[in-house]
Formats: sequence, C-alpha cells, structure tokens
Amino acid sequence: MQIIDEQLLNNVSVKACNSPRLRMNHNLHASLEDKVQRLLNAMEPGTELPVHRHKDTDETYILLRGKLDVKVYNEQKELIATHRLDPNEGKYGIHIPANNWHTVEVLEKGTVIFEVKEGPYMPLRGDDIMSF
Repeated sequence: MQIIDEQLLNNVSVKACNSPRLRMNHNLHASLEDKVQRLLNAMEPGTELPVHRHKDTDETYILLRGKLDVKVYNEQKELIATHRLDPNEGKYGIHIPANNWHTVEVLEKGTVIFEVKEGPYMPLRGDDIMSF
C-alpha cells in the first residue's frame, strides 16, 4: 500500500526539477508488464512532450496539483483543441480516447498528474510521434 500525499508529490517534483527532461514518473504498478499502468507524472514548465498518440489504448489524466493545457491535434497536424486542467476553474482531468494526437504544456511549477492507461507498457513507435 502506498499513500499519495504531499510529501510524495514533493519528492517526485524535486526529481522532475533535477531531470534534464523536467519530468519524472513514479510508477504505482509493480511491473511494466502489468495490465494497467498507473503512475504519478511530475512535470515542470518547459518540459517537452512530443505530440503523440496511443493507437490501442485510452489514457486518463487526473490533475493532483498545478496547471496544464492538454493540446489535441488532427491528422493534418493542426491544433484543434486546448483543454486547460486547473482546479481553480473546476477542471480536474481528461480522458483521451485511443488514437488521438495530443501533448501537454505545463503552466505551473510543481504540476503532478495521476495517469492511467492500459498495459503492458509500450514505448512510442516512430509513427506514433507527430513530426512537424
């Protein structure tokens, strides 16, 4: 059992700040082979997450703290929607169906999301990353 508390969020955020990628995962699942991938994803402003998709799995983000924009693109590489997750606006999460192109822009230091998607873990393939 693991409690998700302020101390854990702070610890993962410190690791994100010290990472060249400005983000850090804290896996709650036991193995990359698990059928469900559950993790905390701490992200700092300036982190670069490529526009990508998951062809065969949905993905859900629940914002635990901070603020970010989830940006959605079409096949023509056009930005078609921006969804702000901000608890001050009463917007706490988003469910992204499979095969939707998306990325995030982190707007506040210390931002942490709880992320869930089907497993096992599959690294993004070249055709799952949008090139501009």
